[in-house]
Amino acid sequence: MTSKKPPIGFFVTGTDTEVGKTLVSAALLLKLQKHHTSVIGYKPVVAGIRLIDGQLQNEDLLTLALASNHPAAKEIENICPYVLKTASAPHLVAEKEQLELDYTTMLQGYQNLQKQTDAIVVEGVGGFKVPFHQNKDSADFAQDLGLPVILVIGMRLGCINHALLTVEAILSRGLTIAGWVANTVGPMNLIDENIQSLRQLIKAPLLGIIPQIDPELASTPYTLSALQIAASHLRLPEADSANS
Repeated sequence: MTSKKPPIGFFVTGTDTEVGKTLVSAALLLKLQKHHTSVIGYKPVVAGIRLIDGQLQNEDLLTLALASNHPAAKEIENICPYVLKTASAPHLVAEKEQLELDYTTMLQGYQNLQKQTDAIVVEGVGGFKVPFHQNKDSADFAQDLGLPVILVIGMRLGCINHALLTVEAILSRGLTIAGWVANTVGPMNLIDENIQSLRQLIKAPLLGIIPQIDPELASTPYTLSALQIAASHLRLPEADSANS
């Protein structure tokens, strides 16, 4: 009897917070659904909830659930073990809420889903190296998962420096950069020239350039239409960088 093929997986990180990690993660999930039967998103911790459809919810998790087609995504606790109330650095919010962010719980949440799915996209927290508590951070989490990394670059002033520092940090952990995405987060002078510079400086493929999405569609949690627009501007990494 042949063993089950290991699932495809990617870890999505960004040059900073609010650069479009959730948009890209969810768009990748939609792309993966065209090739795989069972696809799901995961995030180890989120910080920030607000009233959405009459319930206190996190917009990132609603977006990941919308783009997933595995039944487990219907229960938010399956795709994220820790949902913190205040939008701030997770370790600070957890301390304020007197909650311990258990690193093993985060890893086990991912491992449980990985066993059930054909493809999984893990969205990181903020930038690449956000603390979880005194001993572990999101870079440790990415390293322990060992998935190919997709870097989301928010196209704005300073993005080249932020991108190159993040690339350096990712590679220092022995991880593979499967590709990067240029996400247009607002008006930017010389945006085409900046993207060209990044293409020359980052030794990984450009997976797509996402234009600024109409504000009516881009309000979070993202609509399916917004995710489909983003997905139309992306391509999946080559198979040899997708741990297939």
